Amino acid sequence: MKIISYNVNGIRAALRKGFAEWLKATNADMICLQEIKIDAEQFPYVIFESLGYQCYVFPAKKAGYSGVAILSKKEALFYEKGCDIELYDQEGRILQAHFENFTLMSVYFPSGSSGDERQAIKMQFLTDFYEWIKPKTHQNLIICGDFNICHQPIDIHNPKANANSTGFLPEERAWLSEFLDLGFIDSFRYLNPEPHHYTWWSMRSNARAKNLGWRIDYQMISKPLLPALQKAFILSQAYHSDHCPTMMEINL
Repeated sequence: MKIISYNVNGIRAALRKGFAEWLKATNADMICLQEIKIDAEQFPYVIFESLGYQCYVFPAKKAGYSGVAILSKKEALFYEKGCDIELYDQEGRILQAHFENFTLMSVYFPSGSSGDERQAIKMQFLTDFYEWIKPKTHQNLIICGDFNICHQPIDIHNPKANANSTGFLPEERAWLSEFLDLGFIDSFRYLNPEPHHYTWWSMRSNARAKNLGWRIDYQMISKPLLPALQKAFILSQAYHSDHCPTMMEINL
């Protein structure tokens, strides 16, 4: 089974850049999207349904902002929107699709990059997400999304210069370590120990062409699924967003 995670930074913009054609070529079974930036009524269901996907969508209340979705060639038993915390649910940050033997999540963590207030919300989200996910760690979970955190120096192009940058702050990195210690595996890093693999690049200074990036997008699996993990990739040649997709192959 091929599962993709992709912060598309606006689904309409991504479609204008050939996202649907690219998706068809990948032949992925399931796709977790973040930052869809569209409401449920305007979501392009017909395009994705024509490719064989069921569409599960959780937009933000604010127009043109945030929002997550899951596309799946297998129909979910049921799906759940949000985590019952109004602030985060208004921003469309967590979506779960439940299947017979696993649960797939698409998550979009706050970035904190727009100032102290949003950074404080990000840190509270990390605390709340940890407590929300903690009782679920015994389940077969695949958590895909933009965590907006680089975990280790290997995950960022210039760790010294960014030591005080949101997304690489010591407290954020420590949280991600604690999250993994709950019983999760960073699928890409587990299979790929080499440096210089990133999933997001600034739009400034030709950063993507120079590969001056950050690895902030993850496909986490709970430990019971580790024997099923086969491959994990970063698809850096996909250019529909300032992020690129990640993909895993898992035998479910």
